[in-house]
Amino acid sequence: MLTGKHLIAGEWVDGGARFRSSPATGEARDYSVGTAAHVGAAVRAAEEAFWSFSALSRDVRADFLDRIADEIEARAQAITEIGTSETGLPAARLEGERGRTTGQLRLFASHIRKGDYLDPRHDVALPDRKPLPRPDIRLVQRPIGPVAVFGASNFPLAFSTAGGDTASALAAGCPVVVKGHSAHPGTGEIVAQAIDAAIRAFGLHAGVFSLIQGGKRDVGEALVQHPLIQAVGFTGSLAGGRALFDLCARRPYPIPFFGELGSVNPMFLLPAALSARGAQIAQGWAGSLTMGAGQFCTNPGIAVVIDGPDAQTFINAAKAATAQVGAQTMLTDGIAEAYRTGRDRIAGAAGVRTVLATTCNQRDATPNLFEVSGDDWLANHALGEEVFGPLGLIVRVRDFDQMQVIARSLEGQLTCTLHMDGADTDHARALMPVLERKAGRVLANGFPTGVEVCDAMVHGGPYPASTNFGATSVGTMSIRRWLRPVSYQNMPAALLPEELR
Repeated sequence: MLTGKHLIAGEWVDGGARFRSSPATGEARDYSVGTAAHVGAAVRAAEEAFWSFSALSRDVRADFLDRIADEIEARAQAITEIGTSETGLPAARLEGERGRTTGQLRLFASHIRKGDYLDPRHDVALPDRKPLPRPDIRLVQRPIGPVAVFGASNFPLAFSTAGGDTASALAAGCPVVVKGHSAHPGTGEIVAQAIDAAIRAFGLHAGVFSLIQGGKRDVGEALVQHPLIQAVGFTGSLAGGRALFDLCARRPYPIPFFGELGSVNPMFLLPAALSARGAQIAQGWAGSLTMGAGQFCTNPGIAVVIDGPDAQTFINAAKAATAQVGAQTMLTDGIAEAYRTGRDRIAGAAGVRTVLATTCNQRDATPNLFEVSGDDWLANHALGEEVFGPLGLIVRVRDFDQMQVIARSLEGQLTCTLHMDGADTDHARALMPVLERKAGRVLANGFPTGVEVCDAMVHGGPYPASTNFGATSVGTMSIRRWLRPVSYQNMPAALLPEELR
């Protein structure tokens, strides 16, 4: 049963104002609008919960994460029903994303049971060292305190209420306050019910988790500026993320803002691969480009090719493949409108030529393809800005030297991809130092949509892909965002954290 309320420290709390959801199909519902007062109550409860929650053993926290996953699966049918209604995503996509969400929770449970993430270190005392003795020094990672998480529009489960940010923060021992995304408030509420059930089952302090629905910029600002919040996890637009990042930096007590803000995820098609299998690569690109109406932060929006007959073969094949993709429902009316605006911006830029033009209206999206010369690309910085949706831009460069110039001109990316054969190895080797510097993940002969949740994954990159190039929002290494190292010098064993005794 949906209440339309906020979950604040174990209580379902209403507010004066209401907002109405805008589902792709089905019935619209009313939900309470969050306020700064709701934020204050949730954060204060999170601070109170921190002392007991951070002191739990790793095994208990791991069991708690597993229980959240169980509670989410127990609500599987309800989550799929409301999720497909609110977002327009097909049931199979929501079911897969639910599996990823519970898989992340279980992965972090396994990860913290092992204890390696704590990176314990010990430099034994050297009392006889000359000219000065060395004290006994030990180090371990400790949780930082309450964390704010912003739900994402394009992943109602895996990057939202109980998504990767929440799972990793809870695993670290940090209570979480989630600002739910208004595109899928019902989905968020059902997942919050699952987390609340797990909290009650383990008898934890109710402030371990809160969900605040709705609200405009003032609610987000109140959350990141609250003096008890110690860090922020965000997935969303560059403009919104940068505004919150600046607020975090301007606080009297600045805090880290871990924002994943977007990327065009360029692909570089090297000559031998382009000649041998350009049409095959084009078909794979079309599938990746239009998957989920192009609403993935790893959507490969740019393809860089060396001009010539092989490039034209690739372009013709890409046009044929994308032309077969019909209209798809976008997540919100606002995202659909932004896609059309971005399409028109690209189409009207100097030197840009249309490869495939389609029309779409209301909440639907259809694919569009454009091409531009390397010279015109380099002359217009705006061509490298993300268009969120199934839009591809092919950059035709004169030669490999200009391909390198294009690579060096890029801003930070989540991913960069090389399509190569054995004969392209020298060219690929020349590009690798550039791509490593530009992206958090570099791929060969694949497509970046679909981010594996595992120990070695990095989902982040230099700005503006993310606001902290040393962090990831996917994979077990993401737990490091919510920890800080503490050294203990000559500390009695009874006062040391359990992992250092």
